[in-house]
Amino acid sequence: MVTVPPPTRRGWAHPEGRIDAFLREREAWIRRHLDRRARERAELAARGGLADGAFLRFRGDLHRLRIASSAGGRSTVTRIVLPDGFELRVAAAPRDRDRIGRVLESWLREQARLAIEATVADHATALGVRPAAISLRDPRSRWGSASRQGRLMFSWRLVLAPPEALETVVVHELAHLRVFGHGPRFWAMVASRRPDHLTWRRWLRTHSLELHGALSEVAAAESSAI
Repeated sequence: MVTVPPPTRRGWAHPEGRIDAFLREREAWIRRHLDRRARERAELAARGGLADGAFLRFRGDLHRLRIASSAGGRSTVTRIVLPDGFELRVAAAPRDRDRIGRVLESWLREQARLAIEATVADHATALGVRPAAISLRDPRSRWGSASRQGRLMFSWRLVLAPPEALETVVVHELAHLRVFGHGPRFWAMVASRRPDHLTWRRWLRTHSLELHGALSEVAAAESSAI
């Protein structure tokens, strides 16, 4: 998709020529970007979706999914640490056997809430701020935000990333309660709590497709089946 100014702006009544020139100039970059995205999608699909034995990232590590039926009325998710890796064991109640994605998302959201609230508590006092409210959402274009009224919003998908990446985003938004904008004073404040913030911001950019793609295929299938 190419975004252009409205046709009412001078010189943009017929933008086709400018669009073609731009695409020709950036063709190599665009093709590299599309190829990389295709590879990432293929790698994500190769993990097996949300079937028993598939892999899902949690707190930065790949976890093997183990899915079994449960006679109880409530589905549960348990994280298991094994000598050779990690597992997420889903015990699905009868009503949830076709809704594993929803069961996992509910559990992941709760894990994200616990992790984010604990991380906010770790850094807020040192940064001299007190958030008015914290909410979890699922935005596509940002990992967090801060309002001038002191409200913080975070993507629940941060719990899929390494704890250091989650912490970097939390520190970033807490710092915005002191400094709105991204000038030298702001970045110095972020670096005072996470000197390696560049590393983890880069990790989130590199893994953005993977984190936003987690559970999405199953969610779409469930929605179409209802």
